[in-house]
Amino acid sequence: MSKLWLALGASYGFLAVALGAFGAHALKAKLTPDLLAVWKTGVEYHFYHALALLAVGLLARQLQPSGALTTAGVCFALGVLLFSGSLYALALSGVRVLGAVTPFGGLLFLVGWACLVRVAIKS
Repeated sequence: MSKLWLALGASYGFLAVALGAFGAHALKAKLTPDLLAVWKTGVEYHFYHALALLAVGLLARQLQPSGALTTAGVCFALGVLLFSGSLYALALSGVRVLGAVTPFGGLLFLVGWACLVRVAIKS
């Protein structure tokens, strides 16, 4: 599993940098300041959780297999899709109802971090 989390974290990191650059250069003149801020928030959390996935991958190499560690990785990966993905879609479309999805991604992030706390305490 460590290879999966490391590969996913690196891929998410690559995408976060690419989407951040896209927002800063291609979208800056096309989006309103508030929608550009939404885009930037998506990129910020995308990147944080790419790093979290890398941490999960490194921990998976060091520790015995753990349901909590796997759950953390799944929550971070899905959280990026829901949280950042909904913010990207909202920024590009201007459809505010897409923001209703964002808290579900945020909840997944919280569960992922709580799982890492459990892993830290049990290891």
